[in-house]
Amino acid sequence: MNAVLERDGERLVWRCRHETLWLEPWGPNALRVRGTKNRAIDENLQWALNERPVTPGSSTHIELDGAEGEAQSGRIVNGSITAEIDQRGWISFRNADGKVLLEEFWQIKDGGDETSAVELPARDWRPVLGGDWRLTMRFKAHDDERIYGLGQRQIHELDLKGCVLELAQRNSQASIPFMLSNRGYGLLWNNPAIGRVSFARNLTEWEAERTDQLDYWICAGDTPAQIEEQYSAVTGHVPMMPDWAMGFWQCKLRYKTQEELLRVARGYKERGVPISVIVVDFFHWPQQGEWKFDPKYWPDPAGMVRELESMGIKLMVSIWPTVDVNSENWDEMESKGYLVSTDRGTPTLMNFMGNESYFDAFNPGARAFVWSKAKEHYYDKGVRLFWLDEAEPDLSPHYSFDIVRYDAGPALKVGGFYPVEYAKTFYEGQRAAGQHEGDICNLLRCAWAGSQRYGALLWSGDVHSTFESFRRQVVAGLNAGISGIPWWTTDIGGFTGGDVRDPKFHELLVRWFQFGVFCPVMRLHGFRVPIEFDVTDAWRKFNEPFCSGADNEIWSYGDDLYRILKSCIELRERLRPYVAERMRDAHEQGTPVIRPLFYDFPDDPDAWGVDDEYLFGPDVLVAPILYEGQRSREVRLPKGADWVFVGPGQETTEYQGGAVVEVPAPLDHIPVFVRKGAGVLEALQD
Repeated sequence: MNAVLERDGERLVWRCRHETLWLEPWGPNALRVRGTKNRAIDENLQWALNERPVTPGSSTHIELDGAEGEAQSGRIVNGSITAEIDQRGWISFRNADGKVLLEEFWQIKDGGDETSAVELPARDWRPVLGGDWRLTMRFKAHDDERIYGLGQRQIHELDLKGCVLELAQRNSQASIPFMLSNRGYGLLWNNPAIGRVSFARNLTEWEAERTDQLDYWICAGDTPAQIEEQYSAVTGHVPMMPDWAMGFWQCKLRYKTQEELLRVARGYKERGVPISVIVVDFFHWPQQGEWKFDPKYWPDPAGMVRELESMGIKLMVSIWPTVDVNSENWDEMESKGYLVSTDRGTPTLMNFMGNESYFDAFNPGARAFVWSKAKEHYYDKGVRLFWLDEAEPDLSPHYSFDIVRYDAGPALKVGGFYPVEYAKTFYEGQRAAGQHEGDICNLLRCAWAGSQRYGALLWSGDVHSTFESFRRQVVAGLNAGISGIPWWTTDIGGFTGGDVRDPKFHELLVRWFQFGVFCPVMRLHGFRVPIEFDVTDAWRKFNEPFCSGADNEIWSYGDDLYRILKSCIELRERLRPYVAERMRDAHEQGTPVIRPLFYDFPDDPDAWGVDDEYLFGPDVLVAPILYEGQRSREVRLPKGADWVFVGPGQETTEYQGGAVVEVPAPLDHIPVFVRKGAGVLEALQD
């Protein structure tokens, strides 16, 4: 094998048989690996990663076992991580103690311990018509490994070892290809192609359907926090969350008129219930793709914003990326190439109350066009908060990625990155209009690595109003935080199926509401039953309000629930100074606001397996009630701290870390523990 190993500045380069690999430092204790079988590696493709950090006093060095061009192996060291590569291009990674963190999986005839007639390469390049490659990257598996992250998924597994996961964006699935391992490393698959990852017992496989090149980033760390902070440093930190965003958000599908929304806002103020945000949901517009209020139902948006501001309430407005063929903007956007295109079939990619395509967020001209409309009709009327719905986007038919083409290339090649470009559309528009980054917080239904730097608040999508679905949200939020998205929320009560007349739904709503108190953002939303239909000609004229869910204000469920829900909001208000500290941690270090127990207690082996309780910042342990009829639960307290339980009557009980305790949980109480000595205890008591 006539491979070439050589230095190129701080980069270690390997070349053989039309394949090129680069290994280079990318932040402290981290390396970036890029490769291609094309003529050259494209240095302009950064995707989630910021430009290469300049590290003063860099500890990077490269060693070749022989002269350049003749060396049989080499290694690159950056702080506590070392990558070794041999003549075959076989790569392994070790930490400062020499422990193997990760290594490629090869089966070849001359492979030493891996000798096999199977001949399965670690980097498997298969040509695709048109010049791209279908890439499979294989690593060895370890039975004792635990894996976390990979975005937000509607599954029960917090530990993803043994899972096969689609790398694609869907409603309620935000695919973020970052994993944190208990072996002491984190890895970002820095490729937005449609694909999958399999964390099997025999090997790990990352797959990209279409791509130009291999690109992944790996770091070593002594603790999960160190790994997370290094990852956040190279993909970007969230802005500092605005103070107003840390309170209670009121939303439903949907307030049909300006007067209806103002009546609800006044209702909260008259009752003395703290409220920070109220939301105008979809179809407040004349047509999809006309980013403006329908004046028939929203006659004075600027006056509405002023009245809300006088009550201390921010207005959020729903934005959809869809453009209907009957929209006033369709012809111009289509002629200028501002719409997502299809390689075959019809030019529309969604059929929801019309025939629509999506604006192409990869196209700078399209981003500027959409923001110009939003600025004219929303921002210039005082709106500063946007709900960027449909951020996947929600392609029809059935997420047919293979027919969709963006300005940056086929969806199979770049599709995962759409939500980042969508978030950037509004973030950069708001910044250009003079809005401070610390006053930007936009809600999105999807995210990818790097979305956080554009003020993206991820929510878990259109999930169902069941305890089964509720349980999945806890895991979804924890893995989203590990994936670098510290701003996260759910539709409290679930989006679909909640009947306001059903006592079983009342119980679910209370338990979800209690969970919402201890989420990064506390937001009530849902499409409640019974649905109210507009019996006019709405079904013929889609520019009319078509339907609305039942009432979803906290007084809509009777006096007993009102008392409980109001007390939850008041608790959130008392916690706001503590929440602000957690948002400062997220902004400065990338620390998840909610995180698994192992994040702060990595030396407790039992903490790595707990998936139904979590930490809200470093000092509050939350054990949500996740089953119908449950009135007590078992809680595992992590070793390394002592804990104070705040009981239903506000009485406190101290427990040692490492204990497993049974605590009461009547309907009006969620089990919460505070690290002994933490000042936040006072906020949890009336």
